[in-house]
Amino acid sequence: MLLRSMRTNHPLHYAWIIVAITFLTLIVTAAVRATPTILIVPLESEFGWSRATISLPISINLLLYGLIGPFAAGFLYRYGVRRMMLSSIVLLVIGVSLTTLVRASWQLVLLWGLVIGTGTGMTALVLGTVVVHRWFAERHGFIIGILTASSATGQLLFLPLLAQVVQDHGWRPAVGVVVAALVLALLIVWIWMKEQPSDLGLRALGAQESDRAVVNSTKRNAFSEAFIALRIGSRSKDFWLLAGTFFICGASTNGLIGTHLVPACIDHGMLEVEGAGLLAVMGVFDLLGTTASGWLSDRLSNRWLLFMYYGLRGVSLLFLPIAFDPTTHRLPIFAVFYGLDWIATVPPTVALIARIFGSEKVGLMFGWIFAAHQVGAGFTAFFAGFLRSMEGSYDHAFFISGLLCIVAAVAVLQIGKQRLERPIFENPLKAGGAAL
Repeated sequence: MLLRSMRTNHPLHYAWIIVAITFLTLIVTAAVRATPTILIVPLESEFGWSRATISLPISINLLLYGLIGPFAAGFLYRYGVRRMMLSSIVLLVIGVSLTTLVRASWQLVLLWGLVIGTGTGMTALVLGTVVVHRWFAERHGFIIGILTASSATGQLLFLPLLAQVVQDHGWRPAVGVVVAALVLALLIVWIWMKEQPSDLGLRALGAQESDRAVVNSTKRNAFSEAFIALRIGSRSKDFWLLAGTFFICGASTNGLIGTHLVPACIDHGMLEVEGAGLLAVMGVFDLLGTTASGWLSDRLSNRWLLFMYYGLRGVSLLFLPIAFDPTTHRLPIFAVFYGLDWIATVPPTVALIARIFGSEKVGLMFGWIFAAHQVGAGFTAFFAGFLRSMEGSYDHAFFISGLLCIVAAVAVLQIGKQRLERPIFENPLKAGGAAL
């Protein structure tokens, strides 16, 4: 009955159901990726492993999450979104479930690094990009902002709960909560996820009869498609600027704050639940900030939006070491401020990719640029843990990351320089899209 109503003049287009399902899937996979931050200290206490040892599988996980992205885009086009989502979730259920049996650090590397890293990589942000350009002919920035914010919502919903379960019952029951959420997502995708609008006799939301579908399945080899996209991108200065700045984005978010803020809070005498609560606060405000960023990316210059995001993020990281002072309220203020900026970079970055390389290649190109993001995250997750093991403090890691963000703020202004310059507040409806 629901599908039949979608084929008629029902006000709710099935594209919104697809967005909800994709949002839920990304929420649950975000919860999987966020889980290690509340496992670091319990694993350290139970097995006596160093912070650097535990950071290694997390680093591999983050690397695979990004490096699989370009090939995941090719497989999404070749084998279909629904099939890839189901395969990913099944792999995550297996990997997360077996984590409770870990007794040696190499087992953690195998499961959390390789198996779970591969599973989350198959449903990375590339998934949202492909879904949006397949089901929507308009409002791409706004919808991508919503889907990008799902990772923040995953933190919001799961981290405080998981931290409380760890505190009250241990880390293994907390892993069981994540498995239950994955199974629920698996059932929802199995029942309601659809491949493309034409499967239901629909057009993409906002498309006219004369419009050509942007994304269609392809019989070409997914690996070939990914490497062809890389070859095309590598010839462009804009590609390297986007990849380099996104490397810094990953280093300063998932790699540093997402992985090490909770352990840093514990180092300063806070409870694990309090540290997880700070990440949840970031999740709340990132949900607002990233959604607003998507709306802004359809209207303002994406280069100047990125300049603002990276610059403010850099300044906040430079001042983070003094925010841990328990006599002040600087740390909650940092959480609010940093949360607004957390993944706000994604919508304007995707918009720039679409404008420079075309909507038909946006999934593949974003896959490679997002791979750079996760290389930065993976490197920093390990390097920050290494610095903490060597120096007993994260201060230098915060300082280096802050400086890199300021470098990124300057670099993004060079993107699209060879193209026609447009005013920052140009109306995109008059210019055929958001300004560069």
